Amino acid sequence: MTDGLMSKAATMEIPINGAGDTGSLPEDDGLEQDLQQVMVSGPNLNETSIVSGGYGGTTEGIIPTSTVKGSGLHPPHPSSLATGDEAARGIAVEKFDIVKKWGINTYKCTKQLISERFGRGSRTVDLELETQIELLRDTKRKYECVLQLARALTHHFYSLVQTQHALGDAFSDLSQKSPELQEEFGCNAETQKLLCKNGETLLGAVNFFVSSINTLVNKTMEDTLMTVKQYETARLEYDAYRTDLEELSMGPRDTSTLCRLDAAQSHFQSHKEKYEKLRADVAIKLKFLEENKIKVMHKQLLLFHNAVSAYFAGNQQQLVQTLQQFNIKLKTPGAEKPSWLEEQ
Repeated sequence: MTDGLMSKAATMEIPINGAGDTGSLPEDDGLEQDLQQVMVSGPNLNETSIVSGGYGGTTEGIIPTSTVKGSGLHPPHPSSLATGDEAARGIAVEKFDIVKKWGINTYKCTKQLISERFGRGSRTVDLELETQIELLRDTKRKYECVLQLARALTHHFYSLVQTQHALGDAFSDLSQKSPELQEEFGCNAETQKLLCKNGETLLGAVNFFVSSINTLVNKTMEDTLMTVKQYETARLEYDAYRTDLEELSMGPRDTSTLCRLDAAQSHFQSHKEKYEKLRADVAIKLKFLEENKIKVMHKQLLLFHNAVSAYFAGNQQQLVQTLQQFNIKLKTPGAEKPSWLEEQ
């Protein structure tokens, strides 16, 4: 029976032992977190298909303004009140149906999740896809570390450039007030101003690096992981309704059971299609994410290397050319605060 219910060769049903171990498969953070994820999306009771009055709905059940004459009000027609009551009852029934369906789905998913964790059930696993998902999560954690360090470097270097700027001003002031040391103070003032200028240019490159990594980590990768979460929820629902169908199939075949079996088969097919669609979506997003990551990081790592190397080599011309190569424009100091260090 199970072979007929499973979806193709990409997935397989993994039995779970008594300790809840799935062998080489990575576990999530904990049962409590998974249960919270199951419960997090409650029914939306604000969306119903029945509208009583209002925009786009029927005007029945609304007292027309033409009934207001003088200081008195004419009572509405009984049929209007009846129509309004019927609409209200329809909304209540629809909302009750939404809550009922959500409750049944949540119960089945919670039962399946606990069954998997305590070794009394099985789960569908796409080994290749789940390995790629775990690799993405690990990569995101490492890139977040790089992002944090790059931001720290930006702020520390910003402080250094500010100090060089102040020191250059102090040397310049002293060169004018100390005739016997005017040349020495003047040379040091020029050196600090040059270092400050090169530092501003390097900050522009590092800032661009930080901004690009931030977009990759917190937008591109996060968007893919949101689809992964939807896929994992769909997988749990699929297994829950698969288990329900298998249990009913092994029971007696009376009239009542056959009706329930038909309903279970319909629900199972619906969740199977949803699961397979999201599995395909995740596979596509992972593929494009990997291609985009390589393209972005190739450019950003080249920028970072060339800019840092040129700065510490004292090659001002190469430093400027690096920013021009990557179309990075520095903000004019003093134009707005902060000048050339964007807030992260």
